[in-house]
Amino acid sequence: MIKNIVFDFGGVIADIDREQAVQAFIRLGVKDADRILDKYHQTGIFQELEEGTLTEEAYRNELGKLCGRTLSWEEVQQAWLGFFTGIDVRKLHYLETLRREGYKLYVLSNTNPYVMGWACSERFSSEGKPLTAYFEKLYLSYQIGCTKPDRRIFEFMLTDSKMQPEETLFVDDGASNIAAGRELGMYTFQPENGSDWRDELAKLLIRLK
Repeated sequence: MIKNIVFDFGGVIADIDREQAVQAFIRLGVKDADRILDKYHQTGIFQELEEGTLTEEAYRNELGKLCGRTLSWEEVQQAWLGFFTGIDVRKLHYLETLRREGYKLYVLSNTNPYVMGWACSERFSSEGKPLTAYFEKLYLSYQIGCTKPDRRIFEFMLTDSKMQPEETLFVDDGASNIAAGRELGMYTFQPENGSDWRDELAKLLIRLK
């Protein structure tokens, strides 16, 4: 019986567009943004930021060197927000329904302070609610110190939350992340980025009862 549902953030809760983000970082001055940026797993200083080995300030300084100028915190955040194309409020309402039905909801995300500065604010949804309003807890790579699909980030979440894998459904649009969750004994569901997965998830939860 499923008691817990763990959601990825980018690509599941928030729709993302890698090409849009690439253009945002090119406008910032990162000439090789197309090589550096990935929908699922970053590289270089982008990866170090998401793993928490670079602070947001140190990352901004390093990014500034790539761009050949000093960058403001707001400029860097705006570039990162280039990944996101929108928040479907119907998904947020469905999350509220799931909680009323008794499910405990969590986020497990490869992310960084710039993105979460927006997501955990009232700017996140059209209804003025932050991401934290919809979940028991957020498990964020830069706070934990590793990124999906590293087994350690899953193990940290399971231990901290006291979730049992066999009672947990993991929802992520990345194939390698889904494989890692399945290896740890969780049920999994892989919707496509940007899809309206509500009906499919509801049917799956009925089957898993």
